[in-house]
Amino acid sequence: MSAPIVGVSRPHESAALHVSGEARYCDDLPELQGTLHAALGLSPVAHGRLLSIDLDLLRRQPGVVAVLTAADIPGENNCGPLLPDDPILAADTLSYLGQPVFAIIASTRELARRAAALAKQAIRFEALPAVLTALEAHAAGQYVIPPMHLSRGDASAALQAAPHRLQGEWRVGGQEQFYLEGQISYALPQEQNALLLHCSTQHPSEMQQLVAHALAWQAHAVQVQCRRMGGGFGGKESQSALFACVAAIAAHKLARPVKLRLDRDDDFLITGRRHGFDYLWQVGFDDEGQILAAEIELIANCGHSADLSAPVMARALCHFDNAYWLPHVAMHGFCARTNTQSNTAFRGFGGPQGALAIEMILDSVARRLRLDPLLVRQRNFYRETEGRNITPYGQTVEDNQIAALTEQVAQSSDYAARRQAIAAFNASSPILKKGLALTPVKFGISFNVVHLNQAGALVHVYTDGSVLVNHGGTEMGQGLNTKVAQVVAHELGLEAAAVRCSATDTQKIANTSATAASTGSDLNGKAAQDAARRIKQRLLPIAAKLLGCAQDQVRFAQAQVQGGGKSVSFQTLVAQAYLQRVQLWSEGFYATPGLHWDREKLQGKPFYYFAYGAAVAEVIIDTLTGENRILRADLLHDAGQSLNPALDIGQDEGAFVQGAGWLTTEELVWHPSSGLLTTHAPSTYKIPTANDMPPDFRSALYQQPNAADSIHRSKAVGEPPLLLGFAVLLALKDAVAACGPAGCDPLLLAPATAERVLQAVSQVQG
Repeated sequence: MSAPIVGVSRPHESAALHVSGEARYCDDLPELQGTLHAALGLSPVAHGRLLSIDLDLLRRQPGVVAVLTAADIPGENNCGPLLPDDPILAADTLSYLGQPVFAIIASTRELARRAAALAKQAIRFEALPAVLTALEAHAAGQYVIPPMHLSRGDASAALQAAPHRLQGEWRVGGQEQFYLEGQISYALPQEQNALLLHCSTQHPSEMQQLVAHALAWQAHAVQVQCRRMGGGFGGKESQSALFACVAAIAAHKLARPVKLRLDRDDDFLITGRRHGFDYLWQVGFDDEGQILAAEIELIANCGHSADLSAPVMARALCHFDNAYWLPHVAMHGFCARTNTQSNTAFRGFGGPQGALAIEMILDSVARRLRLDPLLVRQRNFYRETEGRNITPYGQTVEDNQIAALTEQVAQSSDYAARRQAIAAFNASSPILKKGLALTPVKFGISFNVVHLNQAGALVHVYTDGSVLVNHGGTEMGQGLNTKVAQVVAHELGLEAAAVRCSATDTQKIANTSATAASTGSDLNGKAAQDAARRIKQRLLPIAAKLLGCAQDQVRFAQAQVQGGGKSVSFQTLVAQAYLQRVQLWSEGFYATPGLHWDREKLQGKPFYYFAYGAAVAEVIIDTLTGENRILRADLLHDAGQSLNPALDIGQDEGAFVQGAGWLTTEELVWHPSSGLLTTHAPSTYKIPTANDMPPDFRSALYQQPNAADSIHRSKAVGEPPLLLGFAVLLALKDAVAACGPAGCDPLLLAPATAERVLQAVSQVQG
């Protein structure tokens, strides 16, 4: 028997490099002689009319080689991924405090930053009224795209007829990606009026296209490379474009290499993040807690431009149902335009904001009826009987694992016994209160823009039997290259060490999709598998002849090729193929089958399959201060037939902690009059640390192969587990409810900081 390659826990391909400091990121690349450094001058006002820039003042500063403005852009002054509404450098209107207005190019990074810091003196403007909150923009009818509506049945009539009704308003804040490696691009002019761009980006092909448009070039003149990123989380999908374009324009104009690496404060002030959402909702239900009708307005703070807000809102609407059958529902999505940073992709891409709303609503229903929230959730699950398996957008929920998975984690976590123990603890503890919650997840996997669900790969087999793979995905620490290498090694019957993945490069794989939507392994793994299979098919006739057997008897395993009772090494076979002039490299391609989507009607099959999960969280709060801790977390995630369990569990736990951080400590605050993001540094923005991890942390993978024909029947793990963090917020609400009368329903906004927990406690205590 051969040792398995796929489905086993193997170390991340760069793990040793990460811990030793040898892993090279963009800023670690040796700088060519003559490299210049760029820094950005930022708008000092949230909204205004740009009157002039004192260029002479800026050019006089030490070390300054050039100052670039919108007038210096030879092509399109736009870095918007979908709509041309996001200027690279502000030209006429200042749209948010922190918007890049000019670029300083200087001999050193420090001198460039010092000159750029003079923006307040150099920029003359006429201030205009600013809109800083989504509700303000919504009231004014100010949107980046037209409103979206998704409905089924007659929600209004069903609400009127329901035995019980609730309504409310709620809000969840945004979230900073806080990647460890900030935004960076290094542009190097090449011969024949071309450019090589090293860029920390999740979407090299989009960077290639936008840089080409900014320079008024053809795409073939721009080469984008990315070996690895120090984190992305969606923040480097579209928003790396501005920095890539500025570095490229400067490098072309000055005919010298130019690097643009942001300071962390500037990164916060310039780039967008997860959309914060406001909700206005009403729900009708029966005595058992069964949802009969729901209507909701989802109002997203999109910032000053559209960016990716349209697909973010579409995914939020398609995930409002989460794991639940909603017979009558009306959803209305509003993408509010505000004078803040343009919000963008973030792990989950609107899915968490949509699903969180129904979880909070179901919790309120359970409290009104004085039922266990888990029981109410279970009663509303999708089922294959009674027609309760069609989503509001028309997709059938197939391979439904949610009931069985939820029951498994409820049993393994001793949910029922702990619920009783916590009630006893709270009855005897006047100051400290505990809370418990179990929340499920159903998450659709695929880009909800159909044509993006495609990928290419290139596989080279060398005459010594080693293999090099290039694919269109980008490595940001999630282990994509490790998984793709495992897939190729498995296909060719090689040891894992025989296969290596090279840097993502637009000159190798063209027209790639972003590494996003949890599709990295699904798409690129299938494309690489296709390429490896093409090579294998070419090798089969030669192997059969060498072994003296039929082609269907040939097996590739453990770096050997076996058949007819004989074997030869893979290296021997490859060397013989080369002598016979057989092609030893191949391209591969994959397009996800069966997807269709009507963007106007919001109907179709946008997802290839669903990934499921559930989490149980236990918390404790101090009712005098609002301080709180997670005591225990039990996670169970549906990874299908996992390609690499160790990597998947790591993603599972990391996503849970990131989701919990979004909902508890990561608070974004804008100054109410100036529009300044005051939480623009690690000193004022609190991400979870090791101290915030639950001391009792249990995570497992649900053992059930994917029914869909995904790569080796695995399922995605990038985004779905972030929604497991819901359990922490609901457990905090449960602890707060223990401070008030039976049946009380605390208003606990997110992020549930210590201050907000204390406010909620005060509210229920009267």
